[in-house]
Amino acid sequence: MREYTLSLLVAAALTYLVMPLVREAALRSRAVAGVRDRDVHDHAIPRWGGLGMFAGLVAGMVLASKLPMMRSVFEGGAQQGVALLSGATIIVLLGLADDRWELDAPTKMAGQVLAAGVMALQGITLLWLPIGGVLVLDPTTSVLLTVLIVLISVNAINFVDGLDGLAASITAVSAAAFFVYAYLLSVQFGVERATLSALVSALLVGMCLGFLPHNVFPARLFMGDTGSMLIGYLMAASVITLTGKVDPNALAGTTLLPALLPLLVPLAVLAVPLFDLALAVVRRTRAGRSPFAPDKQHLHHRLLEMGHSQRRAVLLLTGWAALIAFTAVLLAFVPIGWALAAAGVGALLLVLGVAWPNLRRPTPSEVPT
Repeated sequence: MREYTLSLLVAAALTYLVMPLVREAALRSRAVAGVRDRDVHDHAIPRWGGLGMFAGLVAGMVLASKLPMMRSVFEGGAQQGVALLSGATIIVLLGLADDRWELDAPTKMAGQVLAAGVMALQGITLLWLPIGGVLVLDPTTSVLLTVLIVLISVNAINFVDGLDGLAASITAVSAAAFFVYAYLLSVQFGVERATLSALVSALLVGMCLGFLPHNVFPARLFMGDTGSMLIGYLMAASVITLTGKVDPNALAGTTLLPALLPLLVPLAVLAVPLFDLALAVVRRTRAGRSPFAPDKQHLHHRLLEMGHSQRRAVLLLTGWAALIAFTAVLLAFVPIGWALAAAGVGALLLVLGVAWPNLRRPTPSEVPT
């Protein structure tokens, strides 16, 4: 645990420290987010925060490769580390270009497929599915499913990145939940191959924590597509590393159906971004528009319309993400009754929080005369 914590802190510290340089570079390169109809900010803000987050990722990976326990992740050659960082580099370059020149959707999709394919072809792939027991995937299907998972995760995080601090906050709590799951699997069940997944999740937490001081409302810097695509890619990579390597039969002592656990937790971790993505695709398709056509009907927009402030909307959506993700983790390691009871209490509090603008009494200044 100490080495995970050290790697996390280094990723957080470097991410935080390089952001002023990144902000200056974005301003000089005119990688700036103007004010559009669908935006909630009221003045231009520089992008490219994802570049600083990438610096934190690289620093954390380099440090981890030198630590006694974490060195085992990179043994036998640094193949998995190279696979992860090569795909991440492509994603970052794609995001830098998009934040500067606003690439069209097909070009961005092609770049995302390239990044996912580069990672998959170097060995980070989904190897099995819980179908009829354990279905081992052939190489072609394995690569295709890996690419699909990356595309879904990248675009889910990208879609939810609409308020100051929202994407980073949701990703931080989701990655923390996945780290707990991967780490407990490694400790409790002796699943050695969960280590890379736990490392990536820990670094994700550090990157997001290092970025948030620059991005909470009112933001001085946006992560841009450079950051949202990078953290979406890393979430997918950590999920694929775990679900693709863990033998579900090794989890026979857990409280849920063993074969489903390594897939249930990743889905829960990404529940809020995936739900927002699904709603957007259905909503836009039914209206005869492209699924990638922007609008102002995302979950965060609806919370703002209900009367929530930006900070409260971020807290509520982050709370839902944490509730769903950590409930799934609890289901894996504690009796189901305790897990559901805790989830019920948390859900009640969050429902009250969402409904708060309609429940509170108006102040005298708010009462119409």
